[in-house]
Amino acid sequence: MTTYATATGFGGQKLAFAGLLIIATLAVCALFAPWLAPADPIAIDPLVRLSPPSAAHWFGTDHFGRDTLSRVIHGSRMAAFIGIGVVAIALGGGITFGVLSAVFPRLGMLLMRIVDVMMAFPALLLALALIVVLGRGVENSILAIGVVYMTTTARIVYGVSLRLKSEVWVDAALAMGARTPRIVFRHILPNLVSPLFVQASFVFAFAQLQAASLDFLGLGVPPETPTWGNMISESRIYITRAPWLLLFPGLMIALAAFSLNLVGDAARDRLDPRLQAAFGGRSRS
Repeated sequence: MTTYATATGFGGQKLAFAGLLIIATLAVCALFAPWLAPADPIAIDPLVRLSPPSAAHWFGTDHFGRDTLSRVIHGSRMAAFIGIGVVAIALGGGITFGVLSAVFPRLGMLLMRIVDVMMAFPALLLALALIVVLGRGVENSILAIGVVYMTTTARIVYGVSLRLKSEVWVDAALAMGARTPRIVFRHILPNLVSPLFVQASFVFAFAQLQAASLDFLGLGVPPETPTWGNMISESRIYITRAPWLLLFPGLMIALAAFSLNLVGDAARDRLDPRLQAAFGGRSRS
């Protein structure tokens, strides 16, 4: 384990390596949820409703008698699906807006002002507004959250692209007659890999919090789908009678977000310590 941690850049950072293990565990749960879950996550059994944690139900049961552990495990699958979708939208849109703004200054004035206006709104408020326009559903939730974090990604890509555009090797390429597409694909995009990898880890983490918030407000994933946010929303009225119903899904949200942030911080320091200034304080929560 020590050798592996050192090889991957996490040696000497025990918290980051612990976060990596948590992420790996959640990934296994997401991939093999049907086989790891001890029961059907939507099977109702009124005879055992609101049962506390026991040998038969390790995380207890909810108000319908559904096994909480099974629902938590299946919730990790939806968390991974939403996280991947949000990262894809945020990076795809952010790269497009950021690179175009850096390469074409006049267009960048317009695009960056649009990004600035969107960033003026709190992340959750902007996501709620987009959900109202788009409608409720898994795909719309992913799109809404992805657009929210696309703005931050666009700003980071724009700043890094401007710096890369002023480098000596880019000036040399222009002097040799290189056109804009070649500059973008040969000199700018390859150098964006490291900062975008770090940004993706942060976006994935904050996507979990935003998705859970939308589910809690009843505007995210349909309530019949087992997600951590839906579990908290459905169980909030039983907080004094059955606190375990909120404890376990809430703990999973906290662990997922915290571990992803730990790994993102470690990756940022490992890939380029100079990026700390660019990323510090820019994550929208």
